[in-house]
Amino acid sequence: MIELKNIEKRFGDNVVLRDISVSMAERSVTALVGPSGGGKSTLLRCINLLELPNAGTVRIGAEALTFGTGSRVATGDIQRLRRQTGMVFQNFQLFPHRTAIENVMEGLTVVLKWPEAKARARAMSLLEKVGMAQKADAWPATLSGGQQQRVAIARALAPSPRVLLCDEPTSALDPELAQEVVDVLSRLADEGTTMVMATHDLRLASTVAGEVIFLEAGEIVEKGPAAAVFGRPERERTKRFIATLRQEQQTSASAT
Repeated sequence: MIELKNIEKRFGDNVVLRDISVSMAERSVTALVGPSGGGKSTLLRCINLLELPNAGTVRIGAEALTFGTGSRVATGDIQRLRRQTGMVFQNFQLFPHRTAIENVMEGLTVVLKWPEAKARARAMSLLEKVGMAQKADAWPATLSGGQQQRVAIARALAPSPRVLLCDEPTSALDPELAQEVVDVLSRLADEGTTMVMATHDLRLASTVAGEVIFLEAGEIVEKGPAAAVFGRPERERTKRFIATLRQEQQTSASAT
């Protein structure tokens, strides 16, 4: 489903991703974990080409693009690959001047040119899926953070992408509101939605993900089934990081 080969990403002289090669199967859920600045979000954004790799190949399904010195990739090719993905951002990024249902409809009517009635029906079915049908006509400013993120998930799912990408989907939320989002993503995982998520949230990663990739300094330190990486990590660096995450989660839970 998703295959990354020899991905490298630089910002000036700073190499953020170094020779990343990994495959993610259809209907799988993969969590990208690791310290801040390790490359999680950048790798996620390279999958849908919001960031263009300096080198390497990105494949989603039958679509593949190769980047490198001297090669040019057409904008149309980038858009074709990107349309196979839906993106959920850390800070929701809902249109403040659109209601919840209008936010979900926007891409369908503006980009895909769906008739309004068809787009509205699709949007309402997705709001029902994420538990937000009763807030269809609400403005984003009147919604809690967890509710806004659930609308954002519905919006990302609207065009029926092959893969859902989530960039720290719970980090802007307190634990109770974050649980709302964890529950929605868990249901999507149970339904077979292919997902890749960058997260510091151990609860989210351990509950939803089947596979885990631990990144540090732009390199893969360890990868494997979530139960193994979280329960029996092989690398000492992974053990220290998981222990730190658990301590932070316990501190956060006791504070509430």
